[in-house]
Amino acid sequence: MLAVEELTLYLVEMELVRPFRTSFGATRVKPCILVRVRSRGEEGWGEVVADRGPWYSYETVETAWHVITEFVAPLLLGRELDHPKDVPEVLSPVRGHNMAKAGVEMAVWDLYSRIEELPLYRVLGGVRREVESGVSIGIQKDVDSLLKLIDGYLSEGYRRIKVKIMPGWDVNVVRRVREEYPDVPLQVDANGAYTLRDAEIFKRLDEYSLLMIEQPLSYDDLVDHAALQRSLRTPICLDESISSYSTARCALALGSCRVVNIKPGRVGGHTASLAIHDLCASRGVPCWVGGMLETGVGRAHNVALATLPNMKYPNDISASSRYYERDIVDPPFELTRRGTIPVPEGAGIGVEVLTSEVERLAKRAVTLRA
Repeated sequence: MLAVEELTLYLVEMELVRPFRTSFGATRVKPCILVRVRSRGEEGWGEVVADRGPWYSYETVETAWHVITEFVAPLLLGRELDHPKDVPEVLSPVRGHNMAKAGVEMAVWDLYSRIEELPLYRVLGGVRREVESGVSIGIQKDVDSLLKLIDGYLSEGYRRIKVKIMPGWDVNVVRRVREEYPDVPLQVDANGAYTLRDAEIFKRLDEYSLLMIEQPLSYDDLVDHAALQRSLRTPICLDESISSYSTARCALALGSCRVVNIKPGRVGGHTASLAIHDLCASRGVPCWVGGMLETGVGRAHNVALATLPNMKYPNDISASSRYYERDIVDPPFELTRRGTIPVPEGAGIGVEVLTSEVERLAKRAVTLRA
């Protein structure tokens, strides 16, 4: 039994090593909200993955800050919990806003695991001591620049390459990559940049032995994804469309995808992630863990989740140095020569949050108490 006695939010901004461009635009500085909860002399950390604008999701750092301080925290603070799985029910009066909820819920999972003196991955039911790592590469100024980046990441050991695509940067790009790297596990991610009218583009991509085509169509369209999947050999993987357990259930029922990308920060936290994982496993649909340019806090949570048995593909979990010159956790996450990320064995998320660095980076902070 635990009750959250104190909740602190930090709005921080992290400068990327290099800009990351998708069909939404380029990110140079990544904002996020870090969440710290305290109880019984321990603390736990979570991360809200919402961005500055409503591009990937309707949620932003400002909406999340508002929802947590005005609605989530009053519901949670002082409430007795038997287990972190109780948090979604406690927060159920708040509709949507799963990114805001996830940052808080995942902090409670970390807190609970630290109180129990267990690694988070074991509390979640994980079965791996290291997780396979893939790399996601944003849209580049030209294909030669892309190929140079791919060569560098492969030399570092990454096991899978994911290339962002958008109209005008798709089939010819994939063709060049495949000519250069015929045997490398390769997938593409459109971030919803196409419509069903572009089906011929994806049929042409069928020729290149891709692991999957991620989120080709709109974030809220499961019906057209099902129609497109029926016309392709290559599996469709849904990302933005899987915003909750309910949408995952609908997607599988409609046949909208054959692979699911689970981002705990997108679906509401670890409790929803576990439910989606188990549902997919029962239907024979493989999963993997996606990334949202997280700091070491969110990355640690992703690593723990990626240890679950139905995570069948390399994950978008890179070394800390892939995005940030200096992370906010110690030790930072590093890639082995095997192309894996070791799973921390310490209690909770298993890494120390550098609170002084968080406070230095914070543009705003607030502490709420029961």
